[in-house]
Amino acid sequence: MKFNVSSGELMKGLSAVAGAVPTKATLPILETVLFESENGKLKLSATDLEISIVEFVQAEIETEGSVAIPAKRLLEVLRQLPDIPVYFEANDQIVKFKTDRGTYKLNSESSDDFPDIPTLEDGQSIKTSTELLKSAIDKTSFAVSHDDLRPAMMGVYFQIGTESSKIVATDGHRLVRLTHNNLVAAVPVNFIVPEKALSLALKTLDGKDCDMTVSNEHLRIKSGNTILVTRLINEQYPNYDTVIPRDNDKQMKVSKDQLLATVKRVSIFSSTTTRQIRLQLQPDEVVIAAEDIDMSSEAKESIACEYNSDPMEIGFNARYLGDVLNNIDDPEVLFEFSTPNRAGILKPSVQDENVEMLMLVMPVMLNTYA
Repeated sequence: MKFNVSSGELMKGLSAVAGAVPTKATLPILETVLFESENGKLKLSATDLEISIVEFVQAEIETEGSVAIPAKRLLEVLRQLPDIPVYFEANDQIVKFKTDRGTYKLNSESSDDFPDIPTLEDGQSIKTSTELLKSAIDKTSFAVSHDDLRPAMMGVYFQIGTESSKIVATDGHRLVRLTHNNLVAAVPVNFIVPEKALSLALKTLDGKDCDMTVSNEHLRIKSGNTILVTRLINEQYPNYDTVIPRDNDKQMKVSKDQLLATVKRVSIFSSTTTRQIRLQLQPDEVVIAAEDIDMSSEAKESIACEYNSDPMEIGFNARYLGDVLNNIDDPEVLFEFSTPNRAGILKPSVQDENVEMLMLVMPVMLNTYA
């Protein structure tokens, strides 16, 4: 195999697929990137057997072929080069590449040993925009669980319908549900995508249009010059609807930025174990307070709000509340409460016409200090 390629373009392509190269590979071939010639372009593929990424790079193909090249060392070399032409000549044992600066040689592997990447020829297609998908990932993935004992919750749950879709993530302490009117399919389909795959999708997808293909075991996302294929989480997602309160009649509207900044300041004085803060709701203000008895520290701040019910006090984990607030883009956030021991619902005060966001934070039992 022989080809010429820009070092800058090749580094960009390799950086995109490198996320699928495992840091500790069980098989040496997984530490390589598969180089192939396809339709006059250079096709780069990497996989850890769970997630695969394919990237197409513009190149001048002199002799077609395929070879697997160690990813880490090649990337390290390219990072030290300016954007200049690089000429490659490779076979199943050796890859040589040269620039006007010098020549380099690496061991290579046979492309026959590289694992096959699922093609999903019989999967169901879902067309959307890359911007929509990236936004949905960005607004949900922070709430994914990292508990190996709850594998279904270690991914984002997609419920794709014929008229609208729901995208959900929860770790049992907080929950995010997006309802998208512009994300639909000809036939309803539900699937759970691992958080790692979605994190890589955020970094690598760069096209305008996005084509998702779903099979029983895999999801393929194609956008621009990038294809990402991931194994789905084959588990039953919990019935999240049962934890969303339906009768939260107490409402509070408050500045999102002001509340977030206050929560961050006050939480410095909270217990490092529980991270507990309390919200004392009044008709025209909310008091945010925290105390760490062991360190004899405490803090209390009040900010203006609009609250429509009797005074109430409710406790939250400051980190969970902060994470949820940080993912609301509207200047004002609307809280809906019922009782201090039931979940609080958070929404943007003004919802997007085609996207409805609902976030939920479970309360914590309040300490008895005054």
